Formats: sequence, structure tokens, C-alpha cells
Amino acid sequence: MQIYKILNNNVAVVLDEQAQEKIVMGRGICFKKKAGDEISPETVDKTFFLSASEANSKFQVLIQDIPLEHIAIGEEIITEARIRLGKKLNDMIYISLIDHVHTSIVRCLDGVTVKNVLLWDIRRFYKDEFQIGLWALEQIKGTCKVELPVDEAGFIALHLANAQMDEGVMHNMYEITRIMQEVVNIVKYHFHVEFNEDDVYYYRFITHLKFFAKRLIEKKTYEDGDSDDLLDVIKNKYQNAYHCVEKISTFVAKKYQYELSKEEQLYLTIHIERVIHKTKN
Repeated sequence: MQIYKILNNNVAVVLDEQAQEKIVMGRGICFKKKAGDEISPETVDKTFFLSASEANSKFQVLIQDIPLEHIAIGEEIITEARIRLGKKLNDMIYISLIDHVHTSIVRCLDGVTVKNVLLWDIRRFYKDEFQIGLWALEQIKGTCKVELPVDEAGFIALHLANAQMDEGVMHNMYEITRIMQEVVNIVKYHFHVEFNEDDVYYYRFITHLKFFAKRLIEKKTYEDGDSDDLLDVIKNKYQNAYHCVEKISTFVAKKYQYELSKEEQLYLTIHIERVIHKTKN
């Protein structure tokens, strides 16, 4: 394969048969080489192909200053996540996660730890992602001889949750998780319940809250236009659930200056009614 651009001694950009850029990595593969020279495929340890141009260009900048071991472990975590989650992850995960792995290792070696105040909620809301985070800590310990605190498993889980959302868009998953926590607490205290977090209705409720919180942060309102009559029916049928939604509406209006549309109220009421009915029965 022919070198298109050298990023450092260990990383190069090459062009494939379709003239698409690929990033190849291997120890010393660019030593005493220049653009136009050939790289033997046997010397390449990792190959990255990021179809999103923005992600590709940012990744090229990022990996120039990151050790090979940190890049490799980040890529292994992403590969493991794709297998376990069975979901598409957007290309920006290569930038966010590898950068996070690198900085968390450097921080730890410098004796600096960052507390993850939402760790308990991340465990609840992103169970699969958190398990991958714990697996990642073991991989980092084995490969880099650095034992990261469990807080970092939570941060890794947030990066993976983020990568399952809009293609090419980076969200503030920490803020999204905090909003989810606040809404769940309002529901729990209103109904005086503890949820079965393994229940499918709870999972659907949490999934709805994730996208609701995302819309709230982006100040986007879900509107469908034909919900007025249906909302009136739902309000009468599920009065207690709707009263809970009114509390949520008041809370987010005061704290986040966000007005729940009738559609938001409708679907929140339905999800709350379902999860509460299942929890109490």
C-alpha cells in the first residue's frame, strides 16, 4: 500500500483501490519513509476507515500525539462494544473514546482522579455500556499496567451511549443522564415506588427519557400536530400519571426554561402509566 500522508513514525494515511483514505498503524512503519513510498501490509497492526470526513480529519490530528498502546486499547473497546451492543456506533467514537482513554491513563499516572457523581445512575441507565466499561478497565490494567477507578467505567459507558445517538453529533451525555435522573426521581417520589430495572417497560421508559433529555438540551420540541384529542383522552384515563407529568413540566420549565409540548406530555404520560402499572403489579 502506498503512503498518502505520514502522521508520525507509527501512523500513515494510505489510499485504497477506490481512492478512499485509510489510516494504518504499526510500530515504525513510516521510519525513513515519505509520501509515495510503499508500506508492507505485514507491518500494519491496525487499520482504521472512518467514512465521515469530519471524524476522519479529527482522528488524524488526534492520533499524532497519542501512544500506540492507547490507540490500540481504545480501538479494542470500540470493537468489543459493537459486538456486545449489536448497534451502529458513529465514527466520532474514535475521537471521543480514544482521547478519553489516553487522558484518563495520563491523569491516573499523575495521581489525579475525577469523581463521576452520576456513576450510580449510569449503572442503572446504561447497564450494557457500563459492563463494557468495566471490561475496558481490565483491558487497560492488563495492557498498560494502570488501574483506573470504577468512575472511568461510567465515563466510558457515556461515550458508548453517545455514539448510539445521532450520526456525527456529539451530545452532552453527562447532562442528559442528570436530566434522566431528575425525571426518574420525580416519578419515584410521586408514586412512592422502586423500579424493577430489569423490566422491559422500565427499559422503554428510560430510552424515551434519553431522547426527551436530548431534545430538552437542544431546545427542540417533539411535535406531531394531531395529539390534542388523544391527550384529553389520556389525561382522563391516566389521571395520576398525568399529574406526575405536570410536576415534570413545572420542574423543567423552571430549571431549564423548556416547555413540554402536548406531544411530549402525551408520550411521557403513556410511558409513566405503563412502567408504574407494571411496577405495582
